Amino acid sequence: MKQKEGLPEATELTPKFQFNPRDGIDNPALSLAEDSEPEGALQPRFCFLKKEEGEDFGFWLRQEAGNSGHLIRQVKPGSLAHRKGLRECDRILEVNGVYVDDMEHFRVVWKIKRSGRQVLLTVLDGEAYSLAKYLDRDLAQLLPPYNRPRLCCVPKNQNGFGFSVSAPEGVKGIFRVSVVRNGPAEKAGVLDGSWLLELNGMSVKNWTHARLNKKLRQSNSPMGLLVIDAESEEFYRQRNIRVTAALANSSWLPFEVRKLQMTRGPDGYGFLLKEETCGSGKKGQFMREVDAGLPAEKAGMRDGDRLLGVNGESVEDLDHHGMVFKIRADSKQVTLLVIDAEGSKFFDLVGVSPLLFYDDQVAPSGLHAPRDSSCPGICQQNSLSTFTPCRLDTDLHWNAQPPRGGSWDFSKEEQDGRSQPF
Repeated sequence: MKQKEGLPEATELTPKFQFNPRDGIDNPALSLAEDSEPEGALQPRFCFLKKEEGEDFGFWLRQEAGNSGHLIRQVKPGSLAHRKGLRECDRILEVNGVYVDDMEHFRVVWKIKRSGRQVLLTVLDGEAYSLAKYLDRDLAQLLPPYNRPRLCCVPKNQNGFGFSVSAPEGVKGIFRVSVVRNGPAEKAGVLDGSWLLELNGMSVKNWTHARLNKKLRQSNSPMGLLVIDAESEEFYRQRNIRVTAALANSSWLPFEVRKLQMTRGPDGYGFLLKEETCGSGKKGQFMREVDAGLPAEKAGMRDGDRLLGVNGESVEDLDHHGMVFKIRADSKQVTLLVIDAEGSKFFDLVGVSPLLFYDDQVAPSGLHAPRDSSCPGICQQNSLSTFTPCRLDTDLHWNAQPPRGGSWDFSKEEQDGRSQPF
């Protein structure tokens, strides 16, 4: 095609950039490109995983030398993780709404393992994560503002529970909570104007107002309420995330898991472990006959405490003999996780494990296991394929070879990091 007379070539209108080592890289076009991020480039993704009985999530969580953050690896094609959008080299920013990027790896593993059959992961893809780190961005500021639901334990006083509910006429499952000022509900953390999601562990999604009122009248003290503010409810609903107590903020609960560290004395630890039926109908292991002056009492054990964990591992699914075996594994010392009797009853009522909200700042002893060792009762894999390094913002070289003999829970690997399958 013949060029029109008088019009210069387009290339002549574009100033040419020539690099001058004396001046350095100071090209306005390059500076503009560096400062402007592509729209959506640093947008986190929300992946809600809910597995069936016998199913796994279908990914490995890694901590690797040369790669910062908690990495998603080996996403199985067709698995739940793959179907819900998890991809190789994604970094986990949140677990169930809790920011974890700056958290120790073993604590992140614990949070996912204790989530049970469902977990909400907030992730950022590998390239975006590296870009954010390169630009020195605060990753927490990339997350949209929303509040987790509140799990509240509401006692009854002489005037009742201190709240009422209202609902649009003829509409199921939408209940607004109004609280009495300085009443039991408000003191328990229930916000005025919040929406009710669960009552005593039961979803109210398909309930009529009449049915809810009947259930409220039948409720004993204390009552378990899961509530959420309107803006946050919309946030979860738009992402098709079913909000349950597993996603809750439990800071208003009057119960907490306690860690008891004991060294065995000449007369033993000084308590009786007894199997009893819990409020949920399941069997549980409870501490009885705590002897005064012996190691158990000195560590803070109280009669009626329920045993939840031994040496950093959950034992809620073990029978009596299994728990006894765990306690006796070390003849000299043991670390137990327990909750008091009232806390045990409440968590049975709302249908979640107390360990879901437990966050230990100290790594379990298994984290310091020597290389090429194995620990009892852990998930192992016979072979581990070589990982392809994620793209990095710096030219780092690292060993991507797996440890000899596979990997294990909370155990150091050879040189390239740690792995945990889910």
